Amino acid sequence: MAAMFVTTIACAQKVKESEVPATIKSAFQKQHPNAKEVKWEKENGNYEAEFEIGETETSVLYDATGNLLETEVEIAVADLPKQASEYIQAHYKDQKIKEAAKITDAKGNVSYEAEIKGMDLIFDNTGKFIKEVKE
Repeated sequence: MAAMFVTTIACAQKVKESEVPATIKSAFQKQHPNAKEVKWEKENGNYEAEFEIGETETSVLYDATGNLLETEVEIAVADLPKQASEYIQAHYKDQKIKEAAKITDAKGNVSYEAEIKGMDLIFDNTGKFIKEVKE
């Protein structure tokens, strides 16, 4: 699921808010009534809203009927699981982590994403490496 989300980001097409179906906008507004500067994208029939809550970058992914698929919240690189950080140090020695995020799917399953040059590294909730997704 996390890989699907990352792929969605990599291949997403920007859309105007007026092009987002009312059911999706309604679901989003109920869950995030204070969201400001929302940017919408569409990929494979799903809609992603990117916005900030305070200083934290957040994005949510909805299916075409307005069901929340997952939420991605920016975290400090230091907040990645230890095992993920160790994996990156061992396998990507010369790479700096640009951004990190915690991804929670609709069932409450958590995974993590670390962005390095040209790709996103996906880890499970314990920090075990799952896959890399080229941007």
